Amino acid sequence: MITRTQLTDEQARYAMEHGEFPEDVRKADTNVAIVLTQGWCPQWTSMNVWLKFMQKSRRPKKLDITMFEYIYDKSEFFGEFMHFKESHFGNDQVPYIRYYKDGSLVGDSNYVTSRDFLSYFEEASVAG
Repeated sequence: MITRTQLTDEQARYAMEHGEFPEDVRKADTNVAIVLTQGWCPQWTSMNVWLKFMQKSRRPKKLDITMFEYIYDKSEFFGEFMHFKESHFGNDQVPYIRYYKDGSLVGDSNYVTSRDFLSYFEEASVAG
């Protein structure tokens, strides 16, 4: 099942200061996804549709994922965070997704389908 929550400005600032998200975010669950996006992004809107469906239908059944969302064009330090994301993580696309298994980064991507999203955690479970 997917649990969705908002990443706070404090957690985003921590990432900018330390180069990675805080441990309480990365280890919030065995499987964690962090989505960094801007509210206007049509691909984020599309992802949001299948995420809401999965959450409402309590899917996936055999996999728990905590997903943090940060819509950074709404933050008071939008430009600073966007520069950090693009320069430090080397990604200038939205949405940008980071995938963690037991607190360790196992991959990253931009827009994905629901099947591709789940595959990051399923593959990490098989490899681990």
